[in-house]
Amino acid sequence: MARPTAVSRALSQNFLADRATADRLARLAVPHPHHRPLLLEVGAGKGALTDVLAPRCGELLAYEIDPRLVPALRARFSATPQVRVIGGDFLAARSPRTPFSVAGNVPFSRTSAVVDWCLRAPALTDATLLTQLEYARKRTGNYGSWTLLTIRSWPRFEWRFLGRVARTRFRPVPRVDAGIVRIERRGTPLLDPPAYDAWRHLVELGFSGVGGSLHASLRRAHPRRRVDSAFRSARLDPRALVGEVSPEQWMGLHQVLEPR
Repeated sequence: MARPTAVSRALSQNFLADRATADRLARLAVPHPHHRPLLLEVGAGKGALTDVLAPRCGELLAYEIDPRLVPALRARFSATPQVRVIGGDFLAARSPRTPFSVAGNVPFSRTSAVVDWCLRAPALTDATLLTQLEYARKRTGNYGSWTLLTIRSWPRFEWRFLGRVARTRFRPVPRVDAGIVRIERRGTPLLDPPAYDAWRHLVELGFSGVGGSLHASLRRAHPRRRVDSAFRSARLDPRALVGEVSPEQWMGLHQVLEPR
Protein backbone atom coordinates (compact mmCIF):
# COMPACT_ATOMS: atom_id res chain seq x y z
CA MET A 1 0.00 0.00 0.00
CA ALA A 2 1.28 3.47 -0.88
CA ARG A 3 2.47 5.63 1.97
CA PRO A 4 0.16 8.57 2.86
CA THR A 5 2.72 11.12 1.71
CA ALA A 6 3.01 9.43 -1.68
CA VAL A 7 -0.77 9.33 -2.09
CA SER A 8 -1.05 12.96 -1.00
CA ARG A 9 1.46 14.00 -3.62
CA ALA A 10 -0.32 11.97 -6.30
CA LEU A 11 -3.57 13.76 -5.43
CA SER A 12 -1.78 17.12 -5.18
CA GLN A 13 -2.93 17.45 -1.55
CA ASN A 14 -1.68 20.36 0.53
CA PHE A 15 -3.96 20.68 3.53
CA LEU A 16 -4.87 24.10 4.88
CA ALA A 17 -3.33 24.30 8.35
CA ASP A 18 -4.08 27.87 9.39
CA ARG A 19 -7.37 28.78 11.08
CA ALA A 20 -7.13 32.49 10.22
CA THR A 21 -6.81 31.66 6.51
CA ALA A 22 -9.74 29.25 6.72
CA ASP A 23 -11.87 31.92 8.42
CA ARG A 24 -10.92 34.45 5.76
CA LEU A 25 -11.77 32.08 2.93
CA ALA A 26 -15.11 31.20 4.53
CA ARG A 27 -16.05 34.89 4.83
CA LEU A 28 -15.16 35.47 1.20
CA ALA A 29 -17.03 32.36 0.05
CA VAL A 30 -20.19 33.16 2.03
CA PRO A 31 -20.17 36.94 2.57
CA HIS A 32 -23.84 36.97 3.61
CA PRO A 33 -24.31 33.97 5.93
CA HIS A 34 -27.91 34.88 6.70
CA HIS A 35 -28.72 33.76 3.13
CA ARG A 36 -27.74 30.20 4.16
CA PRO A 37 -26.68 29.02 0.69
CA LEU A 38 -26.26 25.54 -0.70
CA LEU A 39 -22.49 25.16 -1.00
CA LEU A 40 -20.29 22.47 -2.53
CA GLU A 41 -16.78 22.16 -1.11
CA VAL A 42 -14.02 20.86 -3.36
CA GLY A 43 -11.53 18.67 -1.52
CA ALA A 44 -12.60 18.82 2.11
CA GLY A 45 -9.35 17.16 3.18
CA LYS A 46 -9.22 17.01 6.98
CA GLY A 47 -12.10 19.46 7.41
CA ALA A 48 -10.29 22.70 8.28
CA LEU A 49 -12.34 24.74 5.84
CA THR A 50 -15.49 22.62 6.23
CA ASP A 51 -15.52 23.49 9.93
CA VAL A 52 -15.80 27.24 9.32
CA LEU A 53 -18.02 27.01 6.25
CA ALA A 54 -20.67 24.88 7.94
CA PRO A 55 -22.13 27.57 10.25
CA ARG A 56 -22.56 29.88 7.27
CA CYS A 57 -24.44 27.42 5.03
CA GLY A 58 -27.93 26.01 4.83
CA GLU A 59 -26.49 22.84 3.30
CA LEU A 60 -22.84 21.93 2.71
CA LEU A 61 -21.85 19.05 0.46
CA ALA A 62 -18.19 18.32 1.26
CA TYR A 63 -16.48 16.26 -1.46
CA GLU A 64 -13.31 14.32 -0.69
CA ILE A 65 -11.65 12.06 -3.24
CA ASP A 66 -9.19 10.39 -0.84
CA PRO A 67 -10.98 7.40 0.76
CA ARG A 68 -8.52 7.41 3.69
CA LEU A 69 -9.86 10.78 4.85
CA VAL A 70 -13.59 10.20 4.48
CA PRO A 71 -14.26 8.19 7.71
CA ALA A 72 -12.63 10.81 9.92
CA LEU A 73 -14.49 13.59 8.10
CA ARG A 74 -17.82 11.85 8.59
CA ALA A 75 -17.07 11.30 12.25
CA ARG A 76 -16.02 14.91 12.74
CA PHE A 77 -19.24 16.27 11.23
CA SER A 78 -21.67 13.57 12.33
CA ALA A 79 -23.36 16.02 14.70
CA THR A 80 -23.50 18.84 12.13
CA PRO A 81 -26.79 18.21 10.28
CA GLN A 82 -26.19 20.66 7.43
CA VAL A 83 -22.94 18.90 6.40
CA ARG A 84 -22.93 15.85 4.16
CA VAL A 85 -19.54 14.32 3.45
CA ILE A 86 -19.39 12.73 0.01
CA GLY A 87 -16.57 10.32 -0.70
CA GLY A 88 -15.76 10.74 -4.36
CA ASP A 89 -14.49 12.98 -7.10
CA PHE A 90 -16.05 16.45 -7.18
CA LEU A 91 -15.57 16.50 -10.94
CA ALA A 92 -17.91 13.52 -11.29
CA ALA A 93 -20.67 15.28 -9.35
CA ARG A 94 -23.88 16.34 -11.05
CA SER A 95 -24.37 20.06 -10.53
CA PRO A 96 -27.44 21.05 -8.48
CA ARG A 97 -30.46 22.43 -10.31
CA THR A 98 -31.04 25.12 -7.68
CA PRO A 99 -28.67 28.06 -7.10
CA PHE A 100 -25.47 27.03 -5.34
CA SER A 101 -21.93 28.16 -4.55
CA VAL A 102 -18.59 26.36 -4.68
CA ALA A 103 -15.60 26.83 -2.38
CA GLY A 104 -12.46 24.93 -1.64
CA ASN A 105 -8.75 24.50 -1.33
CA VAL A 106 -8.34 23.12 -4.84
CA PRO A 107 -5.59 20.60 -5.64
CA PHE A 108 -3.23 22.59 -7.86
CA SER A 109 -3.10 19.88 -10.53
CA ARG A 110 -6.91 19.89 -10.90
CA THR A 111 -7.61 23.62 -10.84
CA SER A 112 -8.42 24.03 -14.52
CA ALA A 113 -10.81 21.09 -14.49
CA VAL A 114 -12.60 22.38 -11.38
CA VAL A 115 -12.98 25.86 -12.87
CA ASP A 116 -14.32 24.42 -16.12
CA TRP A 117 -16.87 22.39 -14.13
CA CYS A 118 -17.99 25.54 -12.33
CA LEU A 119 -18.33 27.59 -15.52
CA ARG A 120 -20.46 24.86 -17.12
CA ALA A 121 -22.86 24.54 -14.16
CA PRO A 122 -26.05 26.44 -15.10
CA ALA A 123 -27.14 27.16 -11.50
CA LEU A 124 -23.74 28.18 -10.10
CA THR A 125 -23.84 31.65 -8.55
CA ASP A 126 -20.20 31.96 -7.46
CA ALA A 127 -17.00 30.04 -6.74
CA THR A 128 -14.28 31.01 -4.26
CA LEU A 129 -11.18 28.91 -4.79
CA LEU A 130 -7.76 28.66 -3.22
CA THR A 131 -5.44 27.94 -6.14
CA GLN A 132 -1.82 28.21 -7.12
CA LEU A 133 -0.87 31.89 -6.99
CA GLU A 134 0.17 32.08 -10.62
CA TYR A 135 -3.17 30.67 -11.75
CA ALA A 136 -5.11 33.12 -9.58
CA ARG A 137 -3.19 36.14 -10.85
CA LYS A 138 -3.21 35.03 -14.49
CA ARG A 139 -6.94 34.35 -14.68
CA THR A 140 -7.99 37.59 -12.96
CA GLY A 141 -5.76 39.98 -14.90
CA ASN A 142 -3.64 40.68 -11.82
CA TYR A 143 -0.50 40.39 -13.92
CA GLY A 144 -1.79 43.14 -16.20
CA SER A 145 -2.65 40.61 -18.89
CA TRP A 146 -5.72 38.50 -19.66
CA THR A 147 -6.34 34.94 -20.80
CA LEU A 148 -8.72 33.47 -23.35
CA LEU A 149 -10.83 31.73 -20.71
CA THR A 150 -11.36 34.90 -18.70
CA ILE A 151 -12.20 37.09 -21.67
CA ARG A 152 -14.47 34.48 -23.27
CA SER A 153 -16.51 34.08 -20.07
CA TRP A 154 -16.46 37.76 -19.05
CA PRO A 155 -19.97 38.69 -20.24
CA ARG A 156 -21.37 36.07 -17.86
CA PHE A 157 -18.80 35.93 -15.07
CA GLU A 158 -16.69 38.44 -13.17
CA TRP A 159 -13.24 37.24 -12.08
CA ARG A 160 -11.52 38.77 -9.04
CA PHE A 161 -8.21 38.22 -7.28
CA LEU A 162 -8.78 38.39 -3.52
CA GLY A 163 -5.29 37.98 -2.17
CA ARG A 164 -2.23 35.87 -1.61
CA VAL A 165 -1.83 33.02 0.89
CA ALA A 166 1.68 32.06 1.99
CA ARG A 167 2.72 28.50 1.23
CA THR A 168 3.64 28.06 4.91
CA ARG A 169 -0.10 27.96 5.73
CA PHE A 170 -0.32 24.45 4.24
CA ARG A 171 0.88 20.97 5.22
CA PRO A 172 2.84 19.60 3.54
CA VAL A 173 4.28 22.95 2.47
CA PRO A 174 3.97 23.37 -1.32
CA ARG A 175 6.70 24.92 -3.41
CA VAL A 176 4.69 28.05 -4.24
CA ASP A 177 2.23 30.42 -2.59
CA ALA A 178 -1.51 30.24 -3.21
CA GLY A 179 -4.03 32.84 -4.31
CA ILE A 180 -7.77 33.31 -3.83
CA VAL A 181 -9.92 33.50 -6.96
CA ARG A 182 -13.55 34.61 -6.82
CA ILE A 183 -15.75 33.91 -9.86
CA GLU A 184 -19.23 35.44 -9.73
CA ARG A 185 -22.03 34.90 -12.22
CA ARG A 186 -23.46 38.25 -13.26
CA GLY A 187 -27.05 38.85 -12.22
CA THR A 188 -27.65 40.29 -15.68
CA PRO A 189 -25.27 39.09 -18.41
CA LEU A 190 -23.52 41.80 -20.37
CA LEU A 191 -24.67 40.14 -23.60
CA ASP A 192 -27.76 38.15 -24.55
CA PRO A 193 -27.31 34.60 -25.95
CA PRO A 194 -27.15 35.50 -29.68
CA ALA A 195 -24.65 38.28 -29.01
CA TYR A 196 -22.65 35.99 -26.73
CA ASP A 197 -22.15 33.50 -29.56
CA ALA A 198 -20.69 36.29 -31.68
CA TRP A 199 -18.54 37.37 -28.73
CA ARG A 200 -17.06 33.89 -28.35
CA HIS A 201 -16.27 33.73 -32.04
CA LEU A 202 -14.61 37.16 -31.96
CA VAL A 203 -12.52 36.42 -28.87
CA GLU A 204 -11.42 32.99 -30.08
CA LEU A 205 -10.43 34.49 -33.42
CA GLY A 206 -8.44 37.19 -31.64
CA PHE A 207 -6.60 34.69 -29.48
CA SER A 208 -5.90 32.36 -32.41
CA GLY A 209 -2.58 34.02 -33.18
CA VAL A 210 -3.29 33.71 -36.90
CA GLY A 211 -1.71 36.63 -38.70
CA GLY A 212 0.82 37.39 -35.99
CA SER A 213 -1.15 40.06 -34.12
CA LEU A 214 -4.63 40.70 -32.74
CA HIS A 215 -5.24 43.31 -35.43
CA ALA A 216 -4.22 40.86 -38.16
CA SER A 217 -6.27 38.02 -36.67
CA LEU A 218 -9.43 40.11 -36.59
CA ARG A 219 -8.87 41.22 -40.21
CA ARG A 220 -9.37 37.62 -41.29
CA ALA A 221 -13.08 38.04 -40.61
CA HIS A 222 -13.59 41.81 -40.85
CA PRO A 223 -12.56 44.55 -43.29
CA ARG A 224 -9.44 46.47 -42.30
CA ARG A 225 -11.35 49.75 -42.15
CA ARG A 226 -13.79 48.31 -39.60
CA VAL A 227 -10.98 46.76 -37.53
CA ASP A 228 -9.19 50.12 -37.51
CA SER A 229 -12.41 51.80 -36.36
CA ALA A 230 -12.88 49.18 -33.62
CA PHE A 231 -9.35 49.72 -32.33
CA ARG A 232 -9.89 53.47 -32.21
CA SER A 233 -13.19 52.99 -30.37
CA ALA A 234 -11.49 50.72 -27.82
CA ARG A 235 -8.50 53.07 -27.57
CA LEU A 236 -6.15 50.33 -28.63
CA ASP A 237 -2.84 50.61 -30.44
CA PRO A 238 -2.93 48.38 -33.56
CA ARG A 239 0.29 46.81 -32.28
CA ALA A 240 -1.33 45.76 -28.98
CA LEU A 241 -0.75 42.17 -27.93
CA VAL A 242 -3.90 40.13 -27.41
CA GLY A 243 -3.12 39.43 -23.76
CA GLU A 244 -2.87 43.16 -23.04
CA VAL A 245 -6.46 43.84 -24.09
CA SER A 246 -8.77 44.28 -21.10
CA PRO A 247 -12.34 42.95 -20.97
CA GLU A 248 -13.66 46.51 -21.33
CA GLN A 249 -11.59 47.03 -24.48
CA TRP A 250 -12.86 43.73 -25.87
CA MET A 251 -16.36 45.06 -25.32
CA GLY A 252 -15.42 48.09 -27.40
CA LEU A 253 -14.12 45.87 -30.20
CA HIS A 254 -17.25 43.76 -30.09
CA GLN A 255 -19.60 46.77 -30.32
CA VAL A 256 -18.00 47.86 -33.58
CA LEU A 257 -17.20 44.51 -35.17
CA GLU A 258 -20.35 42.62 -34.17
CA PRO A 259 -23.10 45.26 -34.19
CA ARG A 260 -26.65 44.00 -33.78
